[in-house]
Amino acid sequence: MKGYKVFKPDWTCRGFQYSVGKTFEEDVTPSCCNRGFHFCTELKDCFNYYSFNPNNKVAEVEALGEIDTEIDGSKHCTNKIKIIREISWEEVLRMLNTGKANMGFGNIGNYNSGNYNSGSYNSGSCNSGTHNTGNYNSGNYNSGSYNSGSYNSGTHNTGKNNSGNYNSGYCNCGNYNTGDWNSGDYNSGNCNDGSYNSGNCNDGDYNTGDWNKTNFSSGCFNTEESKILMFNKPSDWSIEDWRCSKAKELLNTISYNALQWVHSDKMTEEEKEQYPKYKTTGGYLKKLDKIECNQLWWNTLSDCDKNVIKSLPNFDAEIFKEITGIDINKGV
Repeated sequence: MKGYKVFKPDWTCRGFQYSVGKTFEEDVTPSCCNRGFHFCTELKDCFNYYSFNPNNKVAEVEALGEIDTEIDGSKHCTNKIKIIREISWEEVLRMLNTGKANMGFGNIGNYNSGNYNSGSYNSGSCNSGTHNTGNYNSGNYNSGSYNSGSYNSGTHNTGKNNSGNYNSGYCNCGNYNTGDWNSGDYNSGNCNDGSYNSGNCNDGDYNTGDWNKTNFSSGCFNTEESKILMFNKPSDWSIEDWRCSKAKELLNTISYNALQWVHSDKMTEEEKEQYPKYKTTGGYLKKLDKIECNQLWWNTLSDCDKNVIKSLPNFDAEIFKEITGIDINKGV
């Protein structure tokens, strides 16, 4: 089996002295990373173990004895090896690159100082674009990495001219924007200094309208946060008041994985047919549906917490039941 081997500048490897044209043999059973003479069948794989340094020596070799191979197949080991010839660094570059004037390796583009580029003029690595100083870019002129767009100094952008990260829009210095020219984050709109806006030119957050200097506005040119309807009536609460309220915090504690033991004397005929083992177990474990979970949550609340819910602006028990399924008088 023929392959390639890299040595230190003095033709040593792991303390063993080699020379070109000679055959070396050890009375051992070869074992990768333990015993024997190591080599790779692909030249590029050699540089997983040696730095890509033109001062190192590179040779074509042939394994003449027993061979052991690593699981991934990238490295081999033998107990008898011949150093066939030295490979000059110029030849190494030609073998590892299909482009021109590349200082790195694995390039099919031109003038790359990085590695594994299919584009040209890249100082980074694994780029299919051109003029990238970052890595893993399919776009052009990126100083960031993992961009499929161009002129990005951020990372993971599919848009262009982004200094932020994870943008599919253009010219964003914020992050996770699908819109353009945003300095905030998570905007699907454009030219927002705030975040989470689907509207445009907002200084605040969560606006679906435009040109607002406040939050949660669906209108335009507003500096004050609008009040919201509660139980179908106007209230003095803003959406921010609701988001920060104790009532919302309590409602978020509802568990929808609740189970309840149903005794056999409480089972319906349909349940008995569906769970025939009730005769042995004396009942069955029921997974509660959404409305049942909501009601169970309410029934286990303290009187103090129930009053927090009932103190919501414009609280209406019938509307509350219509939406949640909770009868506030049940279980009292």
